[in-house]
Amino acid sequence: MKKIIITVVALVVLLPNMLQAQHYRTDFSSKDYVDTMATMVWTGINMSGQIPLGGTLREWFKPNLSMGAGFTVKTKKNWTFDVGFNYMFGGNLRDTSFAFLGDVVDEDGRIMDGNGMKATIYTEGRYWYFGGGVGKVFPVNRWQNSGIWLRLNAGYFGHKIRINDYDNQVPQLDDDYNKGYDHRSGGFAMNQFIGYLFIQKNRILNFYGGIEFFETWTKPNRNYIINEGPTANMPYKFSGLIGLKIGWNIPLYEKKTVTTFYYK
Repeated sequence: MKKIIITVVALVVLLPNMLQAQHYRTDFSSKDYVDTMATMVWTGINMSGQIPLGGTLREWFKPNLSMGAGFTVKTKKNWTFDVGFNYMFGGNLRDTSFAFLGDVVDEDGRIMDGNGMKATIYTEGRYWYFGGGVGKVFPVNRWQNSGIWLRLNAGYFGHKIRINDYDNQVPQLDDDYNKGYDHRSGGFAMNQFIGYLFIQKNRILNFYGGIEFFETWTKPNRNYIINEGPTANMPYKFSGLIGLKIGWNIPLYEKKTVTTFYYK
């Protein structure tokens, strides 16, 4: 009898709260539920793989990988405004003859160190980009904060040849001499992205993926290239990149909206 009384009392106390919780619970799986566009702020990281399409980048570098980070604001109308930075790194150069090193390479295609021995030199492509821009998310279903994401950005793009003399045995490539051969260049760039942005209903799983394009106009920004001469009058050269990009977003802020549910 004592157990029955305790059970009845518990039901009397808890049942109203249980019914109220059930009444106001949002069923995200219901087809009647529609997500509400909201103002959001997030930071995030991204990774991409890119292929040079033409110009200096195609001439010098093989396909590369890129890592980056950014900051984005999305309005309640699904416009996005973002800034970001990417650092790109590639494999060996297309030119395996080291022609860009000029007289450092002898007639037999060797690079000799300070001891008269053949040196081992590694070269890699390096790129960096920072910029910002505007975008728009176009919902394709009831999840109004997710959808096709189009972005247009502009900023600064730089690239160079990283020359690695790990044994430090080639005096022609020490310190400032190295800078005379790295062909560091930079200039204006445009960046476009088309893909899909997914923001989960509980805002925990947020990611995007798609295709991005770069168009760059760069020229040497060293005063002098040892095997080419002064750079002041050298023209800007056009290059392009295309790649696949994925990113993960970390929510920082969301302006909550109040939604009223009506029950029959």
